[in-house]
Order: sequence, then structure tokens, then C-alpha cells
Amino acid sequence: MEVTIQNGSVVYYPAVEEGITWSTERKGSPGQLNFTVLKDKDLNFQEGNLVMLNVDGQGVFKGFVFTKKRNKGNTITVTAYDQLRYFKNKDTIQYKNITATELVKRIADDFKLNVGELEDTGSKITRIEENKTLFDIVQTALDLTLHNKEKMYVLYDDFGQLTLKNVESMKLDILIDDDTAEDFDYTSSIDGETYNKIKLSYENEKTGKRDIYIAQDSSNINSWGVLQYFETIDEKVNGKAKADALLQLYNRKTRSLTVKRVFGDARVRAGCSVPVHLSLGDMIVKNYMMVEKVKHSFNERDHWMDLILRGGGFIA
Repeated sequence: MEVTIQNGSVVYYPAVEEGITWSTERKGSPGQLNFTVLKDKDLNFQEGNLVMLNVDGQGVFKGFVFTKKRNKGNTITVTAYDQLRYFKNKDTIQYKNITATELVKRIADDFKLNVGELEDTGSKITRIEENKTLFDIVQTALDLTLHNKEKMYVLYDDFGQLTLKNVESMKLDILIDDDTAEDFDYTSSIDGETYNKIKLSYENEKTGKRDIYIAQDSSNINSWGVLQYFETIDEKVNGKAKADALLQLYNRKTRSLTVKRVFGDARVRAGCSVPVHLSLGDMIVKNYMMVEKVKHSFNERDHWMDLILRGGGFIA
């Protein structure tokens, strides 16, 4: 592992304490690098300076110093983010008949960000976004693309270049099982977004009455009690179809899975899919799962990952 910091034309190779961490999330957050350096008389760097992490000679992280933290000791703890940090900026954007790919290119040009491989999402979109973060603006376009094309795309920073890829092209051959993972946290619950009764209401101005649409699962009501979802709808919505669709979506337990201290692989980032084969007690997982969040921990002699996974009935 090698961390470099560049201040102007000067490149530093600081002495870094054990415990470097690199984290990514599938949406809404930049890649983050945390490390602690030993301060000496020659080391001089500032917020905004370029930071790079190389692992086994391969570029893993490229970003910028955003926070420096010091105490009485002779160390500086650094937090650096990749280019996606600038997607926290807010703006008002109006666009017409362009793809999410073209939207990312436009934003990158406006904010002077470096662009790498951007796959063509194909679906044309027209929107007005007012006072939204760039993260939210792009994610809305990607969500609409998912709805229109049934394809999911992930925006991330690949060593200093904005990259947009279909998740289907991000599968890895890293098996996560009882041998490669030290521990896991598995939770099943009906306490979150679980509903066995859907009730939709529409104020019908023509009849002067309130139209009610209900979909429910009597079996799960007997098992769990009534867990009701309620929403008001407008006349453009097919109430019965929406109620049935919401029941199909929410009438189940929610499950979450975090796998801890997996053997590290620097190719793993949020948005990748990995094969998982784990016995969780009440079920066995044996399929590809998407990495929603990953935290890499680098030490002198080892490299571990903590993963939050989704898919196959699991949510993040």
C-alpha cells in the first residue's frame, strides 16, 4: 500500500499509520479515504491537495483532502473524498430529451470534473430539478432509466474518472462463504417497510364521495396482525392496480445482511455483484448479491472488507 499527497508540484510519500480505510456506497455518497500520517518538518499539505492510494501497484483511490485533524501527538488524521464529493453541490437544472449519460457529461463539464467510461443508458428523459443536489438529480435520472429500460446503472469514481456502468457488467468472481467471511449480521423483520394491508383513498369530486381501494393478505394478517399502508391518490392512478402492486412489494419480511471481515480485494466497490453462499440459520443464500456499501481496511499485513449486501429478498 502506498499513499501519496501532492501539494502543487511537490509529491509527498508520508509515513502512514496502520488502519487505512476506503469506503464506497452505491448511491448518494462519494468514495472516502481515511488515514493518519506522521508529521515531520518536511511534510506540508493543505485541504484540496491531491491524494492517491495504490495497492499492489494498482491505483485504487484518487481524490482530495477535505479534513485534517490534529491533537497533541505528532500525527494528522486525514479524510479525503473522490470527485463524487462535488455531487453534494446543489443546483437547479432543466434538461430535455437527453439520457442520464448525457446528463452526467453535462454536469461534469459544468463543474470541471474528469470523465472516464460512461455507458449509454439509452432512455431519453425530460425534467426540471430545482434546488437539488447533483446526487439527487442524477439518481432520479437513473431511477427513471431503471423504470423505462429495466436496467440499473451505477455512477462512481474510478481512480479520478467519473464512470457510469450497468451493474450487469460489474460482476466479480469473488466467492463469499463461511471460509472467506469471519462473521455476519443477518436481520429479518416485519418492523420496517412490511405491510399486509394496503389502503388507498381518492376524493371523487364527481360523486362527492371517497373511493377506497384495499388489497390485503388475510394469512399474514393472522400471523402478524394488521400492518397497514395508507396513501391518497389522484384520478390518474388506477387504484386497484396500485394497491395490488404495493401489496406484492411490501407483503413480506425485510431482510438485511452485513458480512464482516471478508478477505480483501481492491476490485470490490459499491455496485459490484459477488457470489454469496452462506447458511444464515433460517435460510441458505446461494446467489449473486449486489454490494450496497463496502469498507476496506488496510493494515501492514492484511486487508479486510465489511460488506452490506442486497438482492434475493435482502434490502440495504
